[in-house]
Amino acid sequence: MILNIRHTGIVVDNLDASLDFYINKLGFVVSKQMDEHGEFIDRILGFSNTNVTTVKMTINDGSMVELLDFKSHKIKKMVKQLNDIGPTHIAFTVDDVDEMHSQFISQGIEFISNPQVSPDGYAKVAFCKAPEGTYIELVELLK
Repeated sequence: MILNIRHTGIVVDNLDASLDFYINKLGFVVSKQMDEHGEFIDRILGFSNTNVTTVKMTINDGSMVELLDFKSHKIKKMVKQLNDIGPTHIAFTVDDVDEMHSQFISQGIEFISNPQVSPDGYAKVAFCKAPEGTYIELVELLK
């Protein structure tokens, strides 16, 4: 039986830029950073000679995101679309989506559109992109 969702893993191509985004813009705190290599990581990932830096970060409710910066087994950055098969985005509840949108735009963060109120009036939503291309859904609950 599943007890909870432990974390979401995100492979990055520029660890410093991604850390800046997740820590300084979204408010995550680094809980653990490791350079991983050896038999254990090779076995669980199915690679040989793996070398990866992992950074686990948490937010105030204990939710965790793990950034993975592969030094070995790098692949070319892919263009991601919201309608790709499989996981496409991470959604975060925020206190003021309009304020975050304005701040992020001024910092050069790309958005798909301006914040929009859902048809049922329950939420205001906007999607932006993290440095590695992950879509981030910012949701402000209105009711």
